[in-house]
Amino acid sequence: VQLQASGGGMAQAGGSLRLSCAASELTVGDYGMGWFRQAPGKEREFVAAISRADRISYADDFEGRFIISRENAKNTLYLQMNSLKPEDTAVYYCAAGNSGSYYHPKVVPYEYDYWGQGTLVTVSS
Repeated sequence: VQLQASGGGMAQAGGSLRLSCAASELTVGDYGMGWFRQAPGKEREFVAAISRADRISYADDFEGRFIISRENAKNTLYLQMNSLKPEDTAVYYCAAGNSGSYYHPKVVPYEYDYWGQGTLVTVSS
């Protein structure tokens, strides 16, 4: 199983980026999928998740700014990030898990079985 995250880079405050997470040897539609991030010196934190039932959850800081989605035909998870802030600078990780609840998005790291390698997002002021 491989999750390949991409789309990171540099953006100015107020700008947008779209992250992608291409999956191999698993079907994103059959898994709860999520995005986490980790800033330097900080713990990994939850960003957004979509359950196997397509229910979505966002951490409070990202509600209204970020949009999680998946395209089953491309077997890819996305994170559209808008209104970026310098404090959004971090390495962003995608993750997949299919244990536990079918309906509820997975919001903690231990609920996930597979992780991508991360993609760095840097937002300048």
